[in-house]
Amino acid sequence: MYQKLTAHKNLFSIFLLLVAASLVCVLLTAVRMERSDTARYAHMRWNLMLAWIPFLFAALAYALANARRRILYPLVLASAGTWLLFFPNAPYILTDFQHLSRVTDGIPVWYDVILLIWFAWTGLLLGVVSLYMMQEIVTRSMGKTAGWLFVILVSGLTGFGVYVGRFMRWNSWDIWHQPLPLLQDIWNQLRHPLANKDTFVFTIIFSLLLLFIYLAMMLLGNLKAERQKQQVAVTHQTKTV
Repeated sequence: MYQKLTAHKNLFSIFLLLVAASLVCVLLTAVRMERSDTARYAHMRWNLMLAWIPFLFAALAYALANARRRILYPLVLASAGTWLLFFPNAPYILTDFQHLSRVTDGIPVWYDVILLIWFAWTGLLLGVVSLYMMQEIVTRSMGKTAGWLFVILVSGLTGFGVYVGRFMRWNSWDIWHQPLPLLQDIWNQLRHPLANKDTFVFTIIFSLLLLFIYLAMMLLGNLKAERQKQQVAVTHQTKTV
């Protein structure tokens, strides 16, 4: 067990960080509810829980894929499919900033801004880490190009998924509870592009935002890796001299 944790210490550290961030989010909402005597923003805890679902399924798929056993491949695919279904719930929290315009219960706006930033950052990080794990699975099995095409495709689907959740008021559970009405509603949006321009504009802008954030985080990771390689090279040269 210790060896496994050591081998994946960075992922485990991120997991602990996400748990800590989630606890801070819960604490902030609890304080707000107590001070304002209202349940405003209590729904954010539910949204955060939904953001954890894709992370957990991505971690499961990542662990199963690392086992490299053919008998586990169906479970990897099932976990990946569930991850994709719930993935929009992670960046969805970014759209909760619109609730700021309806706050009238005496709590300072700065507190609500910080509260929403905590939730949005935690949800976004849950999504980014889960997307990274899924990209790793695709890259190992199909190559680096396929891995990045996967990221672009998921970003596009996520942008549309967030629109479906925020403005069409559907959620991931409805794929089981009301599949036909959900699909019919989506089809009506897609088959009348001129009448539903906002759908496509929102999808494109939000998808690009998610993609740029993901690319920025990956580039930061690459910068750190390059710095470590340079330090190793300098140390090696010093010893050689």
